[in-house]
Amino acid sequence: MHLDPAGIVLEGGKGLAKQLCLALRQRILATPDTYRIKLPTSRNLALALNLSRNTVVRAYEQLYAEGYISSRVGDGTYAGGLATAATPDLAATAAAEPATQQSSMQQRLSGYGVRQRRFDGPARAFRLGVPAYDLFPSAIWARLQGNFWRHAPLAQMGYGEAAGNLRLRELIAAYLRQARGLVCEPSQIMITAGAQHGIAMCAQLLLDVGDKVAIENPCYPSAAAALTVAGAQLVGIALDHDGMDTGQLAQHTDCRMAYVTPSHQYPVGVTLSLARRLELLAWAERHDSWIIEDDYDGEYRYDGTPLAPLAALDHSARVLYVGTFSKIAFPGLRLGYLVLPPKLVPALSALRAMGDRHPPAADQAVMAEFIAAGHFQRHIRRMRRASRSRRDALMATWMPLFGARLPLPKVAAGLHLSLPLASPQQETELVAKAIAAGVEINPLSRFCLPGQPVSPQHRAGLALGFAGVDEVAIRKALLLLQQAWA
Repeated sequence: MHLDPAGIVLEGGKGLAKQLCLALRQRILATPDTYRIKLPTSRNLALALNLSRNTVVRAYEQLYAEGYISSRVGDGTYAGGLATAATPDLAATAAAEPATQQSSMQQRLSGYGVRQRRFDGPARAFRLGVPAYDLFPSAIWARLQGNFWRHAPLAQMGYGEAAGNLRLRELIAAYLRQARGLVCEPSQIMITAGAQHGIAMCAQLLLDVGDKVAIENPCYPSAAAALTVAGAQLVGIALDHDGMDTGQLAQHTDCRMAYVTPSHQYPVGVTLSLARRLELLAWAERHDSWIIEDDYDGEYRYDGTPLAPLAALDHSARVLYVGTFSKIAFPGLRLGYLVLPPKLVPALSALRAMGDRHPPAADQAVMAEFIAAGHFQRHIRRMRRASRSRRDALMATWMPLFGARLPLPKVAAGLHLSLPLASPQQETELVAKAIAAGVEINPLSRFCLPGQPVSPQHRAGLALGFAGVDEVAIRKALLLLQQAWA
C-alpha cells in the first residue's frame, strides 16, 4: 500500500517538520497491521506538499528514530501498519460511552446481529443450503462476462430500471412458464439480490409494526428474522406430513401475511399438499392477507413432477413468489427474483429505487445470456443429477451404519433432509459429537420458534444438507460420524 499525502495540511510558522512527522505517524497508526506501507521519496513528498526536501528528511529521520519506518538502499522507505496495537478495544470503548436512545429498528436488530451462521471456507458435509456449486461452469460464465465487458454496452453502464434488466425478466418469465407452470408477465418480475433480499423488501412494504404473520414452525430462521425486523409478530403454525397445518391456521383470522416454503419445507422437507395449498389461498382471500411463497430449491425434484407453485394457483393476486439463482448457480452470485401481483409492482419498484436503486448491470446481462444460450437449463439438469447422486450416496452409506437406530426419511426433493430424534438430549449429544469430529450438522431445534406450537416429532432432530460435497466426501464424513457416535 502506497501512502497518499492527499489531505495533509501544514501551517507555516508552527514547525513544519514536526507537523509532518505527526501527520505521517497518524496515517501509519491508522493503517491495518496486515498492510505494509510504502512512503514517497523525500523529493516526491516535498513536491507534493510544496515543502523543502530538508523538512521532509527531518520528519523521516524522527519517524525512523521512533521505529515507525525503515528503509533499504534502492528499495525505498516502508512502515508496517500498527492499527491493532494502537487502536483501543472497540467493545470496551463502546461500553464506556454514554448510553444513547435506540430506535425501535435498532432494538429489533439487536437480537440478530450476533447470531451469524458459519459461512467460512468451502462447503463441508453436511452444510445446509448449499448446492453443488463445485460443478458450476465457471469457464462459460467467464467467457460471457468477458464478452459483456469487451463490448461494454453504454446503455447498461448508467442507471437502470429498479425492477432490473428487461431481457433477464423476459427470460425468467419464459422459464417459469415452461418449467414451473407459472404464467406471469415480465412487468411482474423484479430482480433481487437473492431470496433474502426479496423477503425483506416484501416485509418492509406490506407490514406495519405489530402486524401478525403466520409462519411454519420449524421455519427458515433468516425469513423469520426479516419479518421480525420489519416489526411483525410471528405466529408459528405446526407442520405434519402434508406441510403447514391449515386447520390451525384457520384459527388465526388477524394475520396480515403467511410465509411458506411449499415445494420443500425448510427445514423439515415435507411438501405442502394440493388440498392444503388451496386451503391456504382461500384463507388469504377470506382474510385479505398476503402470502410469501419461498421456492428456494423448487428445481430439485427427484420423484415425479413438482406440484404447481402457489402463485400458479392464485386467482386473487395474493401470492408474492420468491425465486433465487443461489441454489442453481452459486450463493455468492446474489441474484434472485420476485414475481409480484401487478398492483404491488409500482410500490415495490419505488421502494427498491430508494434503496440500492437497481441490481448490478453486468451480472444481470451475463445471467440473461447464460439463460438465452441454453446453459441454464443444461446446468439445472446437471445439478439435479448430481444432487440425486449425492442423496443416493448418503442414503446407501447411512443405512448399514445407522439405519437400524436412526432410519432416514424418504427424500423426494430439495438439497437436504431432516431426521427426527427421540429427545432434545439425544439431539444435543449427537450434534456436539459431530461438530467435534469436524462434521457440520444442524439441530432441528435451532429452527423452532421459541414458545410457539410445534409438532412433537419436530422438537428434536438433525438437519443434513447433502448437495454441497461429492459422494467421496459424504462417505468419509459418515465414517467420521460412525466413530464419533460409537
